[in-house]
Amino acid sequence: MSSQKRRKDVRNIAIVAHVDHGKTTMVDALLKYTGAHKFEEGETTIMDSNPLEKERGITIFSKNASFNYKGVQYNVVDTPGHADFGSEVERILEMVDGVLLLVDAVDGPMPQTKFVLKKSLELHLKPILVINKIDRPHSRPDAVADMTFDLFCELNASNEQLDFPIVYASGREGHATLDLDEPNDDIKPLLDTILHRVLPPIANPDLPFQMLVTMIDHNSYFGRIAIGRIFHGAITVGSQVSLVRRDGTIATSKVTKIMKYRGLIPVDVTEAMAGDIVMITGVEDASIGETLASVDDPKALPAIKIDEPTISMNFSHNTSPLAGKDGGVFLTSRHVREYLEHEAMVNVGIKVEDVDNGERFRVSGRGELHLEILIETMRREGYEIEVSRPQVILKKIGDQILEPVEIVIIEVDSQYQGAIIQALGERKAQMKDLKVTASNGVRMEFTITSRALIGFRSELLLLTRGSGIMCQNFLECQPYNGDMPSRRKGVLVSNSNGKVVAFALANLQERGEIFVKPQDVVYEGMVVGLCNRGGDMVVNPQKAKKQSNVRSVLSDTATTLIPPRKITLEFALVFIDDDELVEITPKNIRIRKEILKEIDRTRIGRQSRFDNLKQDN
Repeated sequence: MSSQKRRKDVRNIAIVAHVDHGKTTMVDALLKYTGAHKFEEGETTIMDSNPLEKERGITIFSKNASFNYKGVQYNVVDTPGHADFGSEVERILEMVDGVLLLVDAVDGPMPQTKFVLKKSLELHLKPILVINKIDRPHSRPDAVADMTFDLFCELNASNEQLDFPIVYASGREGHATLDLDEPNDDIKPLLDTILHRVLPPIANPDLPFQMLVTMIDHNSYFGRIAIGRIFHGAITVGSQVSLVRRDGTIATSKVTKIMKYRGLIPVDVTEAMAGDIVMITGVEDASIGETLASVDDPKALPAIKIDEPTISMNFSHNTSPLAGKDGGVFLTSRHVREYLEHEAMVNVGIKVEDVDNGERFRVSGRGELHLEILIETMRREGYEIEVSRPQVILKKIGDQILEPVEIVIIEVDSQYQGAIIQALGERKAQMKDLKVTASNGVRMEFTITSRALIGFRSELLLLTRGSGIMCQNFLECQPYNGDMPSRRKGVLVSNSNGKVVAFALANLQERGEIFVKPQDVVYEGMVVGLCNRGGDMVVNPQKAKKQSNVRSVLSDTATTLIPPRKITLEFALVFIDDDELVEITPKNIRIRKEILKEIDRTRIGRQSRFDNLKQDN
């Protein structure tokens, strides 16, 4: 190892942590201190540039940044913290030589902390432990350091990895220190620790060129952009390169553009060498996990191993009577196919398969949130789509059916402890641990099937009045655990097309919870509410009051309506049953029956019952 050449003027690092432990804020602090980005007054979390990231306060997409400190170029990658975006983390760790493991000074190690640390240790990276948010009330940095050391031991870290440095920091305040008894007012100690403890990248310019493609971007002018780290050799604009695909085939292309990051902005360069993280255009067929190599010696680097998806849904273009009337721009199955294929190309956590001769598409992802973000992004870009109920992907090994099981950690105030245990008990969860937290709350750890966990996040917020915190991470596949509780109540289904009338809603609200308001446009087969009884009920929300020339004081009193439930994407995906779809447009989210006409639903229901009876006999 000592004989290998290294570039001492470069450090490649990734920041990894559990969701909401302060990764993005820490990157912002580093950029601000080194002057790589000029922050305007009130500007925060510049790395979360996507509107959905700003709204939800989480990182969804990995992002690159670069800055200089003491003559050394730091290439930093901010990674997502939510388990559903774990495929992003796995790819990024292939590009770097070290990681900053951020752990909250109050919460300590959480499920995703274990996930990202395990991946880092498997790649033989030496983490730097950053205990962040030491300015929080109930901060306990020493105890958190001990807990993290125990986690390293649990994951079988080597002796070298166990000798990790500890930096105490507050990304929000922009300061760090190596000793709690010696406070500091800037982030310099963290930068110095990175400089001395992260290995410079191996860089031998005499070896044949090799670069692993870990991210793909697309530009309407430049085309496909391959992003990754150069492991060996050098490359210049205009050079010929070989693309070594996963199946072993090789294609030759010409490099038309090379870009490096300066701060947050990609800038053109004429050449790049081993150790650099670059963006290359001209290789139109490149995919994630493939290798760009020298034409004279085209050898592949080890491919990236990505965990399999666990949740799938069916997507299709909008087929409701209101299709095209809600501001949608992309309305056909061809538009949906093109978007999903592009998404599968740039996001290895997504898989797309054709269903019904291309009229529908089965989209598989790493979790509810993963697919929910995809749907919301499509909606905002002008797509009108319909999606089915999320389904867990089952595996069959021999005669045994396996399903994914997750570890779930829930932190709530002690008064809600009983309600959460009861709710998860009904979903066949098994409690593994229960502890009192530093803030006198309760932290509970469960194992539960992914199938039973669908929709529980909303229920948790309802049970805890918005104060509950839930973290989940994939554990393993276990034998199928039987049927799970489903929606026990039926729905109110519209029997006609038109605008909703207040008089009709006044009568319907006695039969259940209403989803629409007066003057909303509905159609036959659209779900307008939740029924109080078990079965579905077909109703007429356009029924108006009969006109007569007889006046009555009681009959002319104003109608009082209960405010309807607002249909959100998260609620709709959890609420729908197997025979229902969620209609998503730029302006509205609706729930509908898959088969709109009542007569057709009745006929198919009778046929299904007849077939079942025939099968039993």
